[in-house]
Amino acid sequence: MRRLLVASPLVVALVLSGCTTGSDQSDDLQLVANPVAATALPSPARAAEPAGRVLPSAPVGTTAVVGGVLAVALAEPPSLQLYDLTDLDKAPRAVSLPAPAEQLTPAGDLLLASLPGASALARVNPADGTVTTVPVAGQPAAADPRGAQTLVAVRDRKAVEVLDGDRVSKTITGQLYSADKVLAAGDTTVVLDRLRTALFEVDLAAGTVKEGLRAGDGATNAVTDRYGRVLVTDSRAGSLLAFSSGPLLLRQRYPVPGGIYGIAYDAQRDLAWVTLTERNEVAAFDVGGGEPVEKFRFPVVRQPNSVSVDPASAAVVVGSAVGEGIQVIEP
Repeated sequence: MRRLLVASPLVVALVLSGCTTGSDQSDDLQLVANPVAATALPSPARAAEPAGRVLPSAPVGTTAVVGGVLAVALAEPPSLQLYDLTDLDKAPRAVSLPAPAEQLTPAGDLLLASLPGASALARVNPADGTVTTVPVAGQPAAADPRGAQTLVAVRDRKAVEVLDGDRVSKTITGQLYSADKVLAAGDTTVVLDRLRTALFEVDLAAGTVKEGLRAGDGATNAVTDRYGRVLVTDSRAGSLLAFSSGPLLLRQRYPVPGGIYGIAYDAQRDLAWVTLTERNEVAAFDVGGGEPVEKFRFPVVRQPNSVSVDPASAAVVVGSAVGEGIQVIEP
């Protein structure tokens, strides 16, 4: 039987304030001199037919669902393919982008697309396919709406840019080795740093990066849930982590072997969907209780690096990073 591991106060004491940057060995969050970000573990050949329906596609970078429209990011050519989830037989609409999208994030009726190759953030209207871009110095890795503002994680500059409309109103730096994802978790803002495999709180008003907390052995992706928690995939240790925010504390560590990597959250059903790249599977865990409870598990396309969910229909979308298609499952 799998056991849930809950952090004790001694474990949570790993929280740091005023951490140093660089390769200072006094930094307790950095365990090696030259940290390397964790990545998706490679997939073997498929052992089972994928569940649901598979649509042909070039290698998929990332996916998202807004208002019944599925957006699939492709690198060649840099574009979004927009599918009507209610009629998958209809040909997708193509929307050109100035560079491949690394992350897609719903923001109301729009999609935020981070374009590190173009040093820009794109706002995409799935209804009509219009795209507006905002210059962001460096390599924007991900974005998230926070009220009327937009927060942008800029990986190479180790920074969070705060946008008011199309204007950068504040740049927040300090303590980060890599800003890979920024998340609005309840009243708290959190940044995922893959190099340090850690989460950091950000004080938007003060413009500072606050304490950091180690997130497993190789944190790769993260989402927030309706309780204001941050759910993190630890791809090296094979675990699903749950952190409370304000203050930032590790609350749960649940073993999920098989190369856990991509993650999406269905707020209507309290399900965290994760991809298992070593097994070519996707699994759903009910995270509404005291510990995760597995509810679904399906075989999927090879190298399932991305997953998204339509909260209205509960349809789950898995994208193959090696060109085996886009898979749509209706649990």
